[in-house]
Amino acid sequence: MGLFKLLFGWPLAPVQVLIRLGELIEEQVEQQLHDPASVRRQLEEVEQARAAGQISEEESARATEEILQRMIG
Repeated sequence: MGLFKLLFGWPLAPVQVLIRLGELIEEQVEQQLHDPASVRRQLEEVEQARAAGQISEEESARATEEILQRMIG
């Protein structure tokens, strides 16, 4: 059975590696979105932009809401 699997599994190996790579990237993205340090950094960037006058209070509130929704959902 091992030889059969080796012979017919070998051509599919690159596809399996590509699928696993996609899964790893997805895990990293999910971890990054839910990481408290990353979320805090994004919120601080929004606050700095608002304090510098680059964005309005409304845009700041909208950006903050989007960041928090990504973290929760």
